[in-house]
Amino acid sequence: MPRTAVPTLASPVPRAADSDRRRTSASVVLRAVLEHGPVARSTVARLTGLSPASVTEHCARLAELGLIRQSSAPRRSNGVGRPHVPVDLDGRRFLVAGVHVAVPYTTVALLDLRGRVVARRELKHERTDPGRVLARAADGLAELFAAVPDRRPLGVGVALGGWVDRESGTVVEHELLGWREVPVRALLGARTGLPVEVDGHARALVNAERLFGRARGSRSVLHLFMGNMVDAAFATNDEVHHGPRSAAGAIAHLPVPGGIEPCACGRTGCLQAELSERTLCRRARAAGVIGSANPMHVVAAAAAGDAVARRLLVDRARATGRAAGLLLDVLNPESVVVTEVGVMHFEDCLAALREAAGTARAADVYATSFPDSVLATAGGSVALDTLFRDPFGALRSPSPEAI
Repeated sequence: MPRTAVPTLASPVPRAADSDRRRTSASVVLRAVLEHGPVARSTVARLTGLSPASVTEHCARLAELGLIRQSSAPRRSNGVGRPHVPVDLDGRRFLVAGVHVAVPYTTVALLDLRGRVVARRELKHERTDPGRVLARAADGLAELFAAVPDRRPLGVGVALGGWVDRESGTVVEHELLGWREVPVRALLGARTGLPVEVDGHARALVNAERLFGRARGSRSVLHLFMGNMVDAAFATNDEVHHGPRSAAGAIAHLPVPGGIEPCACGRTGCLQAELSERTLCRRARAAGVIGSANPMHVVAAAAAGDAVARRLLVDRARATGRAAGLLLDVLNPESVVVTEVGVMHFEDCLAALREAAGTARAADVYATSFPDSVLATAGGSVALDTLFRDPFGALRSPSPEAI
């Protein structure tokens, strides 16, 4: 298979089994710099419980790798004593690539170390066979990197719906794309020459929330993703639950009371059949609101004052809230994050969601922290999660060749 010319720096990132997904002390230091930088090394030691000598050693190694740098302005503690030279993430050298495969199109993006989207493109699917989709994604990434020749890629993160086995980098099943046992990591790695990590988009967005979003610091987070595919993810103590072969989070066939939509499973009223964006758009077309299959056209119609469009979005948010309420009762997370088009854009949709989820926990339920970049952020966060868990492993050794 021909390879796409994407510049490469690092050797393949260790698999989850190599490190048991445990955070190293270097990861603890890097996370502290992410969350508090610019920050003095002494403050990092106090925040993490690591010895000052250990923090200094890790900071030196992280600086050698180009992940952190000294801030330009030393700070004095209470105006006396030796000035502290704070450290911060170094955003000048590295980027990660993000790929999100949706049903109608693929989003390719470049993100910096703080999860900010630097560049992105949407590639409408001409065909949905995996070889073609992933080849176009690799080509799109190559074009994005060509526009920033002074930045180097750390790796590629891929997020998509359905059943995704992170351990093997395989899409076990994606019903709407028709993918079965697709070795995404191997295919995209061969095309780019870069280390590739793959995960479900709900789990990817939990990682984004705990690294860069409002859920940072929460001991437990539930995320609901309501797109054409509907799924969930749950994280406790900084670990996302995957389950055997990463099958956790499959909520597509939860029953919706009063549901009327037929599902491919043979039943009526399954959560995904009732609340997918396909269903939203079909109902909007039937009501004469839009003439397309784009949910953002429903949002635009609602923003322009179309009462039917607004009602459709509020009703969908309310039904999503009932599903969130059920999972709240079962899992009792500190925070619930919902990625859903109405909730992301309208306060009355968020209010309907919270009311249906249960007013006692309303303040714990909120919309995604990334409304303008959610798909790009999902893909990139798969790679960034690997980096922040094991920074020395992610940059284990330089590659002798640029592919």
